[in-house]
Amino acid sequence: MFDYLIVGAGFAGSVLAERLATRSNKKVLIIDKRSHIAGNAYDHYNEDGILIHKYGPHIFHTNSKDVFDYLGNFTEWRPYEHRVLASVDGQNVPMPINLDTINQLYGLKLNSFEVEQFFESVAEDVPVIRTSEDVVVSKVGRELYEKFFKNYTRKQWGLDPSQLDKSVTSRVPTRTNRDGRYFTDTFQAMPLHGYTRMFERMLDHPNIKVMLNTDYHEVMDFIPFKEMIFTGPVDEYFDYRFGRLPYRSLEFKHETMNKEQHLAAPVVNFPNEHPYTRITEFKALTGQAHPKTALVYEYPQAEGDPYYPIPMPENAALYEQYRKLAEATPGVHFVGRLATYKYYNMDQVVAQALTLYKKLTAPAEAAKPARPAIAGSTALVEKLVSRSPKGE
Repeated sequence: MFDYLIVGAGFAGSVLAERLATRSNKKVLIIDKRSHIAGNAYDHYNEDGILIHKYGPHIFHTNSKDVFDYLGNFTEWRPYEHRVLASVDGQNVPMPINLDTINQLYGLKLNSFEVEQFFESVAEDVPVIRTSEDVVVSKVGRELYEKFFKNYTRKQWGLDPSQLDKSVTSRVPTRTNRDGRYFTDTFQAMPLHGYTRMFERMLDHPNIKVMLNTDYHEVMDFIPFKEMIFTGPVDEYFDYRFGRLPYRSLEFKHETMNKEQHLAAPVVNFPNEHPYTRITEFKALTGQAHPKTALVYEYPQAEGDPYYPIPMPENAALYEQYRKLAEATPGVHFVGRLATYKYYNMDQVVAQALTLYKKLTAPAEAAKPARPAIAGSTALVEKLVSRSPKGE
């Protein structure tokens, strides 16, 4: 008899497995349909011996010391501040847009005060900010919107920015200084030996059993357990009762080059040319010394593994139906990006899982019958809702 069956060995499931096993002495079975742990953060050494991220770049950043210190129990950290260039008008310029971006793009020599006036002069008056297009044109005007955002967003989401919720581009700041960092969080680092090694340490406990290449449907009727923690797509759990929740997927094409360095930055975005959105060079993230280099090209697509919930009002309304159903399901706790249909960063998922653990083990709750729980907008998660751009 397991106390918990946890579906999904990514951040949400693994954090909860570790806490329940080590702090509450619970017997946990964690399963994943993939052949590995660590979810989308999974990394491994390719055939040339270069550490790569199978599912695209994952850069850890957070403002939460609690989250950073918690994960630090399972890894040493390599300090790393992420930087991105965007290929625009034949130049590689800093992204997010900052003072250097404007000066380089237009051949100007503005200072911080002057570039602020520049943005004000080109910004459009948008009385009510509703869409992703509204967010950008109200800050930097139509021309920069079209150079940096319009086509990139169309590729990434398969929709025009005017169709997407304002939250998509609100994550991307505009700066009047020369700060070229992609994120400004207090803690920015990479696991020194990779994400997979960190997850291995997290799950290394006699109370935790791991089953890979396993669909939860195959075991839940045959392996006894008291409660379930579900981190997969919430609509899948309920057999798509109200219809499928829309997701955007990605195809990753990996390449190894016989040279030490290829890109001018760890990541280069391609808003306008090429069918892919960006290229990542992994050695720049990991700090690995190697005579060759490994790249990944990202091609957004409609079909495939679910990566990004599509933020549109009708999708939020559909999820609300599933959320109510989840809350009414006894003995099952829904947590994580897919189970709560939220575009969370890694640190937010960790915070969400830690918050659910506290709820599951609260003394006042211990004597009560098992109740369903859906991990949602808890205080710690809300504190971490990021305005920083996509980078994981």
